[in-house]
This record gives sequence, structure tokens and C-alpha cells, in this order.
Amino acid sequence: MFNSTQVSYFTLAAYFDTGSLKYLYFLVVLMLYSCIICANVLLIVVIFANRSLHEPMYMFLCSLFVNELYGSTGVFPFLLVQILSDIHTVSAPFCFLQLYCLHTYGTIELGILAVMAYDRYLAICYPLQYNTRMTSKKVAIFIAVIWLLAFSIVSVTISLSSSLKLCGNSINKVYCDNFSVVKLACYDTSINNIYGLFVTVLTIYASLIFIICTYMRILLVCFSGSKQTRQKAVSTCTPHLASIFSFYLGGFFEITQSRFNMNSVPHMLRIFLSLHFLTCQPLLNPVMYGLKISKIRIKCKSLVLSAVGNILIHSIGYMVDSTNHIETELE
Repeated sequence: MFNSTQVSYFTLAAYFDTGSLKYLYFLVVLMLYSCIICANVLLIVVIFANRSLHEPMYMFLCSLFVNELYGSTGVFPFLLVQILSDIHTVSAPFCFLQLYCLHTYGTIELGILAVMAYDRYLAICYPLQYNTRMTSKKVAIFIAVIWLLAFSIVSVTISLSSSLKLCGNSINKVYCDNFSVVKLACYDTSINNIYGLFVTVLTIYASLIFIICTYMRILLVCFSGSKQTRQKAVSTCTPHLASIFSFYLGGFFEITQSRFNMNSVPHMLRIFLSLHFLTCQPLLNPVMYGLKISKIRIKCKSLVLSAVGNILIHSIGYMVDSTNHIETELE
């Protein structure tokens, strides 16, 4: 039996020898991470640069995209290093840092999705009172509370986990996972389990029940409302519902894999399922909202075309200047 302070590193047992294919996997993960960064940064810039998008829904979306960058940065650079490495270990401090990053990412995601459901509920069910009920000040308060609450909740989780006495250092994952660390404990983990259950109920189940209730009210209004109301609901709620479904599906895979024996499932499929909510969600959200919401799509197209036009103008100008310079030297 040894104290967790004596564990200097953890071994990530889910990695296996892929031979020369590791370079292919590295390129795939690098391309995926690059797409996530470009897509989320583009939409953040578009929302901040256009005053017409300084509305509650777009502010919540901006917070969502910032969180996608935060969460993906907590896992993708780490995966890239591990893919090329022959020894798959991670230092204990970095492991707990990654735990903190990934758990805060998930908690913030759930909070933002829940408050976005409330925002859609107000916009569709109380359109005339929307601007007074959802002010810029309230939006800022909602976002600040979600982020601060997530950091506070996860700080307690990491504090409890890092103080455990561990009887091993092997984690059967491709990244650090809190439940996997807790399973290595040498003695009773009742406090961790009780707090973990409290956090699960508070973040996952409470937010899901709240989202279901708000959408039930939205459906009632849509069925009894006009065609325009239904069209507005479909255009703004479809990407939100798809995002909720994707995140909860990924969370379900992760919880199932952590709690139950999944040895009968192919190894590569287990790795993919464990990474689903960390890889698909950060790319899915900006793509869905960027394509589905017309205001964002138009502004994105305008920004991209403007950037491409400027690049072409500068390139042509450079070529003309180079040609003139060569002609001058020849004369």
C-alpha cells in the first residue's frame, strides 16, 4: 500500500503497438484538431465582430464554442504526443490537471446546453417579453455562474481523488479518467462515491430533466401556434437538440465503459466510444450552428469571402510588383 503522493506517473494501458500506422493516426488526429480550432475560432470571431449577433442566443453559443476549444485542448495535444510515443505514461500532476480540464469541460457543456434550452423557451413561448426577461446582464450572469460553478465542483472532485491512497498506477484508457483513478484506491472510497453521485445528479440528471421540461413547453406552443412559430422553433432548436443528443450519447458511452466490463467490445471501438464526446462534440457544434442558423452562416460566408479576396488581391499585387522589379532590372 502506498500513498498517492508516491505515484509519480500513471500508465495508460489502452494504447497498443500500431507500428508505422501511428503516423497515419497522428495525421488524422492532427487534422481533426486543426478543424476544431478553425471552426470554433471562426464562429467566435464572427459573433464578436458583428454587433447584429450580440444577442443572448449568440452569446451563449460563443461561450459554448470557447468551451469546445478548452475541452479539445485538454485532450488533443496529449493524444498527439501519446500516439507517437513508445512509452504511454503520464505524470501524476499532469494526469490530475487533465482530469480537471475534461471534467470542467463536461460540466460547463451541460450547463450551457441547459441555459440555451431556457433561452429558446423564452424566445418561442414569450416572444414579446423575451428582451426584458433575457437581458445582456442576465446572460453574463448565467455564463459566469456556469463556469465558476463548474470550476468549484470539479476542484472538490480532484481534491478528493488526489488525496486517495492508491494500490496501482495503470489506467485502462487513452487519457486520464477520474473513475479509473478512484478504482485504484486501496481503501473505502465512500466519500468520493457519494460526492460523485451528488455531482452526477446535479449536473447530468437535473440538466436533462430541465431540458426535457422546457422542450415539452416549446412543443405545446408550437402545436398550438402559427406556422411561423413552428418554423422559428425548428430553425433554432434543431442544432441544439442534435448537440444535446450527441453529448448525452457520448456521456452514456463513457459512463457505461467506466462502470461495466467491456472486454467483449472490440478494442478500437472502445477507444472511439471513450473519445466520442471529446472529439465529435467540439467539431459537431460549430458545423451544425454555422450551417443551420442563417445569420451565422451569412456572416461566416461574408468573412471567408472577404479574407480570400484580400489574399488574392495581395497575391496579385505581389506578383505585379515582382514582375515590375524584374523588368526594371532587365532594362
